[in-house]
Amino acid sequence: MKKHSQPVLGIDIGRVIIGAADPTGRADTSFLSGTDEAALSTPASEGALDAIAELTRVFSGRVWLVSKCGPRIQQLTRRWLQRQSFYERTGVRQDHVRFCLKRPQKRDHCAAIGATHFVDDRLDVLEHLAGLVPRLYWFGHQTHTAGAPAWAQPVRDWSEARGLMLSQL
Repeated sequence: MKKHSQPVLGIDIGRVIIGAADPTGRADTSFLSGTDEAALSTPASEGALDAIAELTRVFSGRVWLVSKCGPRIQQLTRRWLQRQSFYERTGVRQDHVRFCLKRPQKRDHCAAIGATHFVDDRLDVLEHLAGLVPRLYWFGHQTHTAGAPAWAQPVRDWSEARGLMLSQL
């Protein structure tokens, strides 16, 4: 594994920042399947903005959003981030948002930004990052219904993710 000089955090957007699964494991899908207005009205995952703001300070601004989605959802995501005043509230830079069309491409983005930590709700994405990104966090309530592999740390919500990351820095 490559030695990293400074920590860099990558965060998925869908089902992590927007529409995370509730304690029953059910996610809010209005962002993907509803009208544009319904998508733009989707709330941030509980505690996400405050946790990301703190982590952005701790990571000295080295926080990136990395999301897999097509052109329509990319545009909606950018609009949602603006409507939520995401950049102002979290300190994440607007030019620290990357999109890809296929999940395995997140590996290329993580290599380019030098990610040392990554949060995603999909184990198949984290599997592509294993061996490249030292700290992988499997996000959401669904993570505790099945055993996590040794290379991924399950975190139910932003409070747990924040606490674990801070303890590991």
